[in-house]
Amino acid sequence: MTTPSPTTAPGPAPGAGNGVLGTVGLFAELKLRLLGGNLRGDAQRKVAFVLTLVVALVLAALGFFLMSLLSLAPDDIAFSVTVMAYASLLVSWMVMPLLAFGLDDTLDPAKLALFPLRTRDLALGLFTASVTGVWPLATLVVTFGGITALASGPGGVLLGVPAVLLQFALCVVASRLVTTVLSGALRSRRGRDLLAVSVILVVLVAQVPNLMMNRGLSDPTAMLHQMAVVLRWTPPGMAAHAIADGGLAGLAEIAVLAVLVVLCGWLWIKALGRALVTPEASGKSASVRRERGLVDRLLPDGPLAAVVTKELKYIRRDPRFRVNWGSALFLTLVLGISMGGDQPSDGQAVFLALLGALMIALMAGNVFGIDGRSLWMNAVVFGAERDLRADLAGRHLANAMIAVPVLAVIAVGSALYTDQAARILPALLASWGMLGVGLGVGSVTSVLLPYTVPDRMNAFTGAAPGQGGQAFAGAVAAAVAMIALAAPFVVPMLLGVLWVSAAAPFYGLLIAALGRRLAARVAHRRMPELLEAVSKPT
Repeated sequence: MTTPSPTTAPGPAPGAGNGVLGTVGLFAELKLRLLGGNLRGDAQRKVAFVLTLVVALVLAALGFFLMSLLSLAPDDIAFSVTVMAYASLLVSWMVMPLLAFGLDDTLDPAKLALFPLRTRDLALGLFTASVTGVWPLATLVVTFGGITALASGPGGVLLGVPAVLLQFALCVVASRLVTTVLSGALRSRRGRDLLAVSVILVVLVAQVPNLMMNRGLSDPTAMLHQMAVVLRWTPPGMAAHAIADGGLAGLAEIAVLAVLVVLCGWLWIKALGRALVTPEASGKSASVRRERGLVDRLLPDGPLAAVVTKELKYIRRDPRFRVNWGSALFLTLVLGISMGGDQPSDGQAVFLALLGALMIALMAGNVFGIDGRSLWMNAVVFGAERDLRADLAGRHLANAMIAVPVLAVIAVGSALYTDQAARILPALLASWGMLGVGLGVGSVTSVLLPYTVPDRMNAFTGAAPGQGGQAFAGAVAAAVAMIALAAPFVVPMLLGVLWVSAAAPFYGLLIAALGRRLAARVAHRRMPELLEAVSKPT
């Protein structure tokens, strides 16, 4: 009977036997290796990584500097601003990871279910991964700026360090708790749709104070103090007050913060353990049915009707379309609220309607990217430029079927909001003209600067890795071209020559037709390159 050689006995797994420090070190090393892997990619990834690093460091330094300047302000203002800053950081940490869900595998517990780790060790490792990186460092630096803003003596500095660390720990743990609890819903299409709508609504609600100040309904300083009073007894408020107090009351608030961090950590571990063993709920099987909609009644059977039907179904079902449409509409609304004042300018109603049309038209700047690899099924039937023109015409018609009534609502709403009811019709006609110009320009940029739209569970993704610069250049070029081509009727209208709006829709139809013709000619010659550009791995 032979005895196994000591050299052949299996060794301990990495990090095993080292307890907490081993787990922390292992996950920190893994995170740093993932970050360093970006430096071994192509040139575009290296540039993107360096830019991200520079932006994070600049924001950290700027945030700390601005927080330090609060020491020169009155105590009540410094305290109120610090409370608002701490609360904003906490909310950002709870919301931003939701936007990255589906891109960062460590946010989805389902991706970690097979790891041979206990739940507590896994939670400790994920916490370590969350605080490793340049953005957590930037958050910590800005948070430490609160000490320079509020501390008035040695007691404030001594209590400030644990207060800042507990505030930072609460941001991380609360962020993980939210993503873990919502992970099951975010893996479903309805959950992603709800997330998109919620984010847009949050952005819109954030403009309410701006609207009140523009309308003269509130004093900025008074509003700041009122919001700080409301947030005073929240965890960020207690952290800021502990720094400012520097006494026994501050010490008690730090103890409360520590209890809250431990409680959130315990809830996160419980939620993580449940998420790791809970099977994903299966949805109902889809039913296939034949139905006749509005397109079937209005358009004869053929390529045009087929493309319109397909595009309308995409808009109705694909979360990425919902995000694009929602972002365009709510961005217009937010800018309109921000620009609104007690004395609106004469051309403001027209400008807001044109802005809405521009936001909607920018979505047509990469019409083939959403098809991805499936574009080849269309390409095999593109025997002539006429077929491509029909495909683009169908996409434009589907877009117009939604955009035309939406722009009518924007024109009426902007005119009434600015007390310029007489400009409803000019604003409406101008917006339709801008839409036509945008669709024509978008057709051309779709074939000259195409890029892949990632087919991931996160609807907030833009371009595939390595194509971000191309997507940005395409968006800027499309916006500049739209504005330049629309200038013949936009400039006179903004100067008060409103009768020009009567020709705007016809001008827009002309530009759209010319754009489709030019795009079809270019795409027919370079279809292989177009297919390759929209089929990049994501």
